[in-house]
Amino acid sequence: MILTVNHVTTYQYDAPMRSAVQSLRLFPSRFDGQRIINWDVAVDGGVKGGSFRDGAGDRVEGWSLRGPVSEVTVVVTGQVETTDMAGVLRGHRETVSPFAYLRETTATWIDDGLETLAQEAVSGAEDGLDRAHRLSRAVAEAIAYKPGVTHAHTTAAEALALGEGVCQDHAHALIACARAVELPARYVSGYLFARDDGEPHEAAHAWAEIWVQGIGWIGFDAANQCCPDGRYIRLGSGFDARDAAPIKGIALGTGEESLDVTVALESVQQ
Repeated sequence: MILTVNHVTTYQYDAPMRSAVQSLRLFPSRFDGQRIINWDVAVDGGVKGGSFRDGAGDRVEGWSLRGPVSEVTVVVTGQVETTDMAGVLRGHRETVSPFAYLRETTATWIDDGLETLAQEAVSGAEDGLDRAHRLSRAVAEAIAYKPGVTHAHTTAAEALALGEGVCQDHAHALIACARAVELPARYVSGYLFARDDGEPHEAAHAWAEIWVQGIGWIGFDAANQCCPDGRYIRLGSGFDARDAAPIKGIALGTGEESLDVTVALESVQQ
């Protein structure tokens, strides 16, 4: 597929800020399943700083704005050709050991409920790939997709106890369950082409990747009960949603911040 992206994020402040700095992880990953046709990231009124590729293989770019700053707008436009790799992240260059992703975070802390869910799901599994698929199904069955019931700081344990959540909650819960059975797992941010068939997902999306010995990293989208295919654009990864956030930043001043995000994806070829 060839997917066109138009992603606008606007931060507004009720009082002018002295300055602002942004760290952006908004660039499609380089691997066999994605080819960038064209891609542009810009911050209105901002000055582009340095960029680098981190140990996880993700490109990070810095921007700064001098005050007074009342609004910060980040605009992403581009086209990406995608190929269905059955979720396998083949051809992606990174230097961090997969076992670094056994690290626990606040969002993916394992409580008794997650531990029990994981152990019961993998009982009788044949191998690592079978365990990963079983875990994804178990999370999908345990947490119903329902927008608005959780928030940015909801943990995997809280979402499981509630039994409802969104893609972020599914990803956090799957990461926690994978770690409970000693499978490295990480959070992935990106886009998902929203088809016109009423599926409950947004264009800005998140899922998890699990490391399976002999295969490598494999994506699992428990929210949609599938592995990422040609409808997905992968941006970057991290230990959890906060670590993998496409936009991180800070503004100096006393103003209160509000946020507006619009994401539009269009398929121009299939």
